[in-house]
Amino acid sequence: MEFHSIRYEVADRVATITLNRPDRLNAIDEHMPGEIRRAVEAAEADSGVHVVVVAGAGRAFCSGYDLELFAQRPDAPHSQDMPWDPMEDFRMMSRNTEDFMSLWRSSKPTVAKVQGYAVAGGSDIALACDLVVMAADAKIGYPPARVWGCPTTAMWVYRVGAEQAKRMLLTGDLIDGVEAKRIGLVLDAVAEAELDDRVAALVDRIKGIPRNQLMMQKMMVNQAFENMGMATTQMIATLFDGIARHSPEGVWFKRRAEEVGWVQAVRERDSGAPIAPDVTRPHGEGPRAQGS
Repeated sequence: MEFHSIRYEVADRVATITLNRPDRLNAIDEHMPGEIRRAVEAAEADSGVHVVVVAGAGRAFCSGYDLELFAQRPDAPHSQDMPWDPMEDFRMMSRNTEDFMSLWRSSKPTVAKVQGYAVAGGSDIALACDLVVMAADAKIGYPPARVWGCPTTAMWVYRVGAEQAKRMLLTGDLIDGVEAKRIGLVLDAVAEAELDDRVAALVDRIKGIPRNQLMMQKMMVNQAFENMGMATTQMIATLFDGIARHSPEGVWFKRRAEEVGWVQAVRERDSGAPIAPDVTRPHGEGPRAQGS
């Protein structure tokens, strides 16, 4: 198969999906979600594959959606002129959610190997895997929770519970691998120089097990989460993601990224200063953006 934004390789019972936009810290473009799903489907169809590893080329696992493409450009995908159609947005973003969740729903175990950053949409990809091993100094989090986003996979809730999920999503903070391991978000955190060996040892322990055994254990655990209403939670989260991008504050952020560039817009978003200072809600009126 030919891919634009990932690499796919198989060796010794292990399929490796490598996010392959290293010059953009493997930021998600319009190709990557569907290509991840196609690679997972290839691994599913290959009786020689017992385990899937997801990695990032270069310095990072994944820095999230490519904001140069999705925020800074006036004609960016995933943003509509107002008034917007929430169902069209949901159709588009739910496809990406399902693409990422193919890692979770695959019958074969999936392991994320995280160095550098797994942030925003990159955290969606990592946390959709069954097991996550991070470099101790790598960072994970969902900064768009501050404005312009909601994690469509909602995996924070299912991995760490309500209080820790709220702590992460009400602040948009990043935490390192050590803290992520402490709160139970990821399986392990090791020095980056040891990351390859730690993942290899874990994969070696899994790959000798019969595929049917791996499938049964994974299906049993996953079904418990499905019984908790995971599909419904993800539907709501995906709808909220579209709303967050088209709220008055979301429209403000998009315009700010167009005006000053996404790097400055993100710096302002994460600074702790009040977000969207030029968005007002006059008494007795609905929300509106100044200058719109």
